[in-house]
Amino acid sequence: MIRQVFFFWAAAGLMLPGPVHSDIYRYVDKNGVVHFTNTPSSPEYVLYMRENKKFDSRLTDPDIYDDLIQSAADRYKVSFSLIKAVIRVESAFKPTAVSPKGARGLMQIMPANFDALSVTDPFDPSQNIMAGTRYLKQMLARYQQQIPLALAAYNAGPEAVDRYRQIPPFKETREYVRKVMALYNRYNGA
Repeated sequence: MIRQVFFFWAAAGLMLPGPVHSDIYRYVDKNGVVHFTNTPSSPEYVLYMRENKKFDSRLTDPDIYDDLIQSAADRYKVSFSLIKAVIRVESAFKPTAVSPKGARGLMQIMPANFDALSVTDPFDPSQNIMAGTRYLKQMLARYQQQIPLALAAYNAGPEAVDRYRQIPPFKETREYVRKVMALYNRYNGA
C-alpha cells in the first residue's frame, strides 16, 4: 500500500507544469495509514523530506514585499525595518513557509492565533504581514516598546517573557532576538 501511494505521488509530480517544492511531513495514524502533507495540522506530523531551497529565487527576494510591509508599518505604526527583519528571520521572505511546529507564512503565524488576528489564508502575503505586524504591535505595547522583549515574546510567547521578566534563557529565542536586531539595525542603516 505504501509503495502504491509513493508511486501515485511520484507520477502526479511528473504531471505538474513546473517545479513545486516544499517540506513534506509524514504521520502514521493508529490504523497504520501513512499521511503526507506540506502543511502539518497537528504535532503528530514529523519532517519526512526537506525542500530543495535552491529553486525559485524570486520567492526569497528581500524587496518583493516592501509595499505590503510599508502598508502594515503605516497602519500599525511599527518600524518598516523591524517588520522586514522579522520576516527575514521567520521565513526568509518565503510566503509558503511552514515551521515544524506548524507556524505559517511570511511572519510564521501559529494556527491557534488565526482567529484572533483575522487570518483566513496564512499564505496570503498581505494577510500574513498585516496579522503578524498587528501581533508584533501588541507585543511592543505589552513590553513598553522594548524591542528585544517584544521579539522574545513574538518567538517564545509572552508567557515565557513574563515568567523570566527578561529574554528567556532559551538558545533559540536568544539567537532569534540577536538575528532580528542585527537585521533591524542594518535595514535602519545603523
